[in-house]
Amino acid sequence: MPQTPEQQLRDFIAKFEPREQRLIRACRTALRKRLPGAYELAYDNYNFLVIGYGPTERPSDAVLSLAARAGGLGLCFIHGVRLPDPAGLLQGSGRQTRFLRLEAAAELQRPAVEALIKAALARAKPLSQGRTRLIIRSVSAKQRPRRKPVRGSAV
Repeated sequence: MPQTPEQQLRDFIAKFEPREQRLIRACRTALRKRLPGAYELAYDNYNFLVIGYGPTERPSDAVLSLAARAGGLGLCFIHGVRLPDPAGLLQGSGRQTRFLRLEAAAELQRPAVEALIKAALARAKPLSQGRTRLIIRSVSAKQRPRRKPVRGSAV
């Protein structure tokens, strides 16, 4: 019997350290509450586990995403280069995307972070009404480790 998207995502998250698993799940829960009706697009790629949020199933319509790797979680603003950032939170130097690192889900409620989310949503197509829908978009066969190697162990 094939796995449901929720089961698949649970398996993707389980590859991380327990502390990172809790952080990913907590941030995901907070974003699902903040973005009801969004499409939730999951990618278990070579470098990152990405959970994107947008108004449609199209990746190009995504507004923001969580990007997890061994040792870190980021909140990515897909069109972040255009966002006002008076607090100077956004990092990155690409042509389009900006991000900020998350150490706790509570950071999503900070006024400066909430202002960035609001500004990103204001520039995007409106989210549909109803329940958030999870779609697994891709899974890479080859991936970087999702846990940091233990010091002194053979690699």
